[in-house]
Amino acid sequence: MGFSYKKLWHLLLDKGMTKEELRLAIGVSPSTIAKMGRGENVSMTVLDKICGYFQCDLTDIVERIDQGE
Repeated sequence: MGFSYKKLWHLLLDKGMTKEELRLAIGVSPSTIAKMGRGENVSMTVLDKICGYFQCDLTDIVERIDQGE
């Protein structure tokens, strides 16, 4: 089991926003955005900040993917 942030990256494109602009807007470190870029786990606090910023639901920015367990 893993998670994909492709929905978030598409949302950023739709909004004309860069990952760096998002990072600054929600106040997270560059390493957090890098982790997301690699599809790694980040804290629920970070995901909550993103959802709050975009006024969206968690399922609008992340999805669970099956990695052939």
